[in-house]
This record gives sequence, structure tokens and C-alpha cells, in this order.
Amino acid sequence: MKKISLPSDSSQVIAPPPLIYLSGLVVGAILHWLKPLPFLPETLTLPLSTILVVTSIALITTAFRAFRKAKTTIHVHKPTTKIVTTGPYRFSRNPIYLSMTLLTIGIAILVNTLWILVMLIPVLLVMQFGVIAREEAYLTKKFGDEYLHFKSKVRRWL
Repeated sequence: MKKISLPSDSSQVIAPPPLIYLSGLVVGAILHWLKPLPFLPETLTLPLSTILVVTSIALITTAFRAFRKAKTTIHVHKPTTKIVTTGPYRFSRNPIYLSMTLLTIGIAILVNTLWILVMLIPVLLVMQFGVIAREEAYLTKKFGDEYLHFKSKVRRWL
């Protein structure tokens, strides 16, 4: 089997974040299929999930626009050319991951299964140690004081 090599000028994350979140959703759905574990009254699932999904879509859309405006890549396995500090990045260093987390919670509520929320715990641990910590180390090494200043002013999540 041929080994895939990543560019040295990248964050070296363990997997693409959407794949990490999708893995948690799939395992949660399988567990729900095997042993349903509802946690909300049915009357709440649609309104609550709609709020979270719409918020998630709005957040990720504005984050993508900020990347496009800054003319840098969103792909974790490609070199970052600029630190994005506009749009939702004024409030969160990881609005895309926050969006994926909100989307996951919204799906868990819509399907009304606690399993997806339970699986979000290992997903967030993998994100913290396998993605975010590596990205932060990469950005600190690449941008130095510029990134450290941004990091000191803007929270990781909210």
C-alpha cells in the first residue's frame, strides 16, 4: 500500500475534520438503530434542530467567505498563507468546527437520539488533540507573534 505524504507546510492533522464528525454521526446512527435512545419530547425536536442547523449553516457560510476574502485555503492539508481574523474569526478561532458541532447537535435533536450526542464526546476529543492542537502548533510555528496575538485575543470556541 502506498503511503500518502502530506506537505511539510501543513498542520499535519490526523484526518479531515468533516470526516471526523461524520464518523461520530455514523456510529451514533448505528447505535440508535440497535438501541434507540430518545431524549426529548417529539414536539421540541423540529424547532430546536432547525435553530441549530440554520445557525450552523450561517456560521460556516460566513467562515468560508472570510477565507475566500483573505485568499487563503480552507483545506487542512495545504499550506496556510494568512491568518483569518475577520467575520466569525473575530469571536472564535474555530468557527467551522463550532459550526460542525452545532450541526451534529442539531442532527441528534432532529433524530432524537442521545447516541449522537454521546459520540460527540470522542469526536471533540479527537478534534482537540488530533486537529486543533496540531493546527495551533503549526500556526504558531509559521506565523509566530502574529498568531500568538490573535490567539490571546480570540477564544478557541466562543
